[in-house]
Amino acid sequence: MTYENLDAKLVNALLGDGRASLRSLAEELDVSVTTVSNHLSDLEEEGVIQGYTPRVDYDSLGYDVTAVIQLKVEGNALPDITDSLKEHRQMISVYEVTGDYDVIAVGKFKDTDGMNNQIKTLLTDPDIKESNTSVVLNAVTENEQFELLIDDD
Repeated sequence: MTYENLDAKLVNALLGDGRASLRSLAEELDVSVTTVSNHLSDLEEEGVIQGYTPRVDYDSLGYDVTAVIQLKVEGNALPDITDSLKEHRQMISVYEVTGDYDVIAVGKFKDTDGMNNQIKTLLTDPDIKESNTSVVLNAVTENEQFELLIDDD
């Protein structure tokens, strides 16, 4: 058995079922359980696989308002603002970006009042110069991961 592309195949198998047992992964990949265990440990140590978590449908839990918040920030305050944003429980993504704005944050809220309160709290920070918020009307795709390409030469 060649182990070429084994790590990519292992990642793809876990994307299909993150709760798969070592034995079932070994059978699927046609390698030993020990091989799967060793490669999985390596992928975890290297930070390729960062954890195993459930995929939650926040809409079904009542968090059906998604907001994309763009912020212009005083240059030296950028790390403080992004640290503050990532501490907010309902901010699911925070990005430092190029372009007209410095930060883009995505948050999930139960209603527009909750969203509005969060934004008003953010805007009390004097290091935030400007904001622009968009409410998502329809999430066409969200939280998707993609399978790795495997070179089958």
